[in-house]
Amino acid sequence: MDVTHYVIPDWKVVQDYLEILEFPELKGIIFMQTACQAVQHQRGWRQYNKLRSLLKDARRDCILFANEFQQHCYLLRERGESMEKWQTRSIYNAAVWYYHHCQDRMPIVMVTEDEEAIQQYGSETEGVFVISFKNYLDNFWPDLKAAHELWDSILQSRRERENESQESGGKEYPEHLPLEVLEAGIKSGRYIQGILNVNKHRAQMEAFVRLQGASSKDSDLVSDILIHGMKARNRSIHGDVVVVELLPKDEWKGRTAALCENDNEDKASGESSSEPMPTGRVVGILQKNWRDYVVTFPAKEEVQSQGKNAQKILVTPWDYRIPKIRISTQQAEALQDFRVVVRIDSWESTSVYPNGHFVRVLGRIRDLEGEIATILVENSISVVPFSEAQMCEMPVNTPENPWKVSPEEERERKDLRRTHLVFSIDPKGCEDVDDTLSVRTLNNGNLELGVHIADVTHFVAPNSYIDIEARTRATTYYLADRRYDMLPSILSADLCSLLGGVDRYAVSVMWELDKITYEIKKVWYGRTIIRSAYQLFYEAAQELLDGNVSIIEDIPEFKDLDEKSRQAKLEELVWAIGKLTDIARHIRAKRDRCGALELEGVEIHVQLDEKKNIHDLISKQPLEVHEMVAECMILANHWVAKKIWESFPHQALLRQHPPPHQEFFLELRECAKAKGFSIDTRSNKTLADSLGNAHDPSDPVVNRLLRSMATQAMSNALYVSTGSGAEAEFYHYGLALDKYTHFTSPIRRYSDIVVHRLLMAAISKDKKMEIEENLFSNKDLEELCRHINNRNRAAQHSQKQSTELFQCMYFKDRDPETEERCISDGVIYSIRTNGVLVFIPRFGIKGAAYLKNKDGLVLSCGPDSRSEWKPGSLQRFQNKITSATTGGDSLTFHLFDHVTVRISVQTSRCHSDTIRLEIISNKPYMIPNTELSHQSPLLLKSELVKEVTKSVEEAQLAQDVKVNTIQEEYQEYCQTKGRSLYMLLEEIRDLALLDVSNDHGT
Repeated sequence: MDVTHYVIPDWKVVQDYLEILEFPELKGIIFMQTACQAVQHQRGWRQYNKLRSLLKDARRDCILFANEFQQHCYLLRERGESMEKWQTRSIYNAAVWYYHHCQDRMPIVMVTEDEEAIQQYGSETEGVFVISFKNYLDNFWPDLKAAHELWDSILQSRRERENESQESGGKEYPEHLPLEVLEAGIKSGRYIQGILNVNKHRAQMEAFVRLQGASSKDSDLVSDILIHGMKARNRSIHGDVVVVELLPKDEWKGRTAALCENDNEDKASGESSSEPMPTGRVVGILQKNWRDYVVTFPAKEEVQSQGKNAQKILVTPWDYRIPKIRISTQQAEALQDFRVVVRIDSWESTSVYPNGHFVRVLGRIRDLEGEIATILVENSISVVPFSEAQMCEMPVNTPENPWKVSPEEERERKDLRRTHLVFSIDPKGCEDVDDTLSVRTLNNGNLELGVHIADVTHFVAPNSYIDIEARTRATTYYLADRRYDMLPSILSADLCSLLGGVDRYAVSVMWELDKITYEIKKVWYGRTIIRSAYQLFYEAAQELLDGNVSIIEDIPEFKDLDEKSRQAKLEELVWAIGKLTDIARHIRAKRDRCGALELEGVEIHVQLDEKKNIHDLISKQPLEVHEMVAECMILANHWVAKKIWESFPHQALLRQHPPPHQEFFLELRECAKAKGFSIDTRSNKTLADSLGNAHDPSDPVVNRLLRSMATQAMSNALYVSTGSGAEAEFYHYGLALDKYTHFTSPIRRYSDIVVHRLLMAAISKDKKMEIEENLFSNKDLEELCRHINNRNRAAQHSQKQSTELFQCMYFKDRDPETEERCISDGVIYSIRTNGVLVFIPRFGIKGAAYLKNKDGLVLSCGPDSRSEWKPGSLQRFQNKITSATTGGDSLTFHLFDHVTVRISVQTSRCHSDTIRLEIISNKPYMIPNTELSHQSPLLLKSELVKEVTKSVEEAQLAQDVKVNTIQEEYQEYCQTKGRSLYMLLEEIRDLALLDVSNDHGT
């Protein structure tokens, strides 16, 4: 480490100036345990996790010193000594010890904001300098302009908060109750603990608290708690863990039923569709969810209207659910066209808004790279390149030094290269091939089914630099036009990827099946060596299954073969695909009998050309081979789950999918009833049977919508540690399996890496061998599961937001009045008091369509079925809504009616743009252009993305000012190289679903 001195920050510096300590120029920082614990206890887990991430980053040359566990560093707190003084004294004492430990050769600079400490310790020990942080920056880093600006911003913000607190005579909010009172109240049942979830469509009025921990088990409540209005929210922010006191029942309110674009309209309507529900107020916050927020500065005229106080600016967060944040800056006008990151510092009871400070600029508003960066920050996704230390752990595979199977591994592993026909089936152009399949006839006539998964854990050692990084990322992030890998490409796209024609290490599960009934006779788990014979794409496998053998012209492995060899290999492959499909049908049928669900979700992927420009956006076309591969993977995940649970019943990682709350099915049942169907939701079996029978022969969209509603009613599947609950709790509701885990995608999911290690340990345990794998304790595994679940939600949200971004960019530059593509057929799937929710099958879009506008006019349709706005009123019924004009005309819309919809974009400077739907006719849309009517949705989506790409390129060329840093960051951080097909993977089979249009004012 090339440094001239070591820096030891005081606890207060770590708390208040962590963003500055994160600057890569600052090296040689020693964080004392005392300072880290102060951050954990006083600033919450988010700030503490940022500090932990900094310490784990091998590029940063900073370390943690456990001074309180070092005999000569630990100091007892003196009688009457404040905690703050003891912390500073402990850190200084540890700094002195560390200087002597380095044999007095490396100067130590302790930075603090405590003037008394500077006076007392400044010249006490030669070689240990105690100075202010500002003095340190001025003298050691005078040219680090960004750090100085950030320091000024933080300091100014703090001073203003102190002044406001002194000047304010009244309080905007009540004080939070002390922690001990909150904990006692939760224990007694007086107060309820939960996570605050703000309704983004009514952010000023509606928030809900979902019960958490002991509250959810001990309370008689079966629904969320409504928090009505900002006052009752009491300075809590979306995502905070809060403590709630229930209001008297006569003060309970119901959910608002009206569609609304802003809260003002909602306040004016004052409508409530539901019965009063438990309503409460926040009395305390247990854990703040404060993070980095992307904001927009007010427009120039708004800044000027604030007059001489223009240094104090209210910035608007990109996320509707976050209140405006007050920051101090003199750059408001210069930054009004940019997305900017700020961080919240405090929210005093005397202030209407939280206080924060400027962190950094992201990019220009509506610039593609700036908007993508916004999505990443909003979901706390870090896309920094893999570090040099991490890459040094990677194996080498170059033409000069090709990777080979080692003799030691050949002795230890089962070699399948000459005995098994192994092949993969993936999307076209797939690089990260996690899984391959095999099937063969055994000597006794039975069948052997094999699932072979990339052996990532061979290359990723526990607690190595790359393991820690993969654990932090937890998953590969797939956006609409790019992906960010969990592992470096040397592993994800090469040595771990089970590519065709090359030797690879695998972890295999192989079953012996009865030749007739396919019942499982025995199972084998272990490490293997495979050589995939074919790297098939789904469409080719389906063609072979359907008997169209001409597709082999598109399969590279069949080229350059003589006719006899080609025919023999073709027959062998066709038999294998057919047999696998037959086995999969039997497996699926067995799960169906137990209640497995088939739900509706959105699954699309984006194809890029060689220059990484978007070439196609393609919706997944259902094929039987998709089902076949999925069933084989589900079978492997199920059997591995049983194995690791049997071996480690208190520390295995499983995938849990709890049954949904019955009240969430209410809308599904009512909608189905409108079409004459009865949906029985008492169990997964009755639900699956009911959905299977709910088919309208004249309109297949009906079943799609009903399945989509069922999907939205589902609980999210979660990773859990088996030591955290009873065995019955591990049941997977959607798949109808008693135990389930994730084993089949270790290249892109860290959960699967953990499961691979557990499986290897279970195999060692069976063989009475020493367990070499470092297994997590139940407590550590619980914490890891929470982290992975959080990152999975971030991945789902980022997928959803990036898809919506591209949809908006496509429709934005088109004239909705004249452009044919902006008119489409829509299906009404929900009724609200002032409008309806509509599904557009052609583009997979869901959204609100108003029947009453802001001027109070209602929608009416004339004799030609074209719509117009007239004075009148709306009357809502259970399955229909009627618009009646003062002139005597009336128009009724029923559930599942097909209507003609105009698609446009509601632009927003501060937030993301949104799709806007307008009903222009009460009749189904008939495509007038015959040629267009024959085009498939696949082609239309392809053209959608091409148009988006073209408009983005034109907009970038037209810009007078370019933000080069954004472009450079994309080149640096978009990690996967080469031509590729990037998928947005929404794992419908595991029900980790997040419908891309799940929130439209509902």
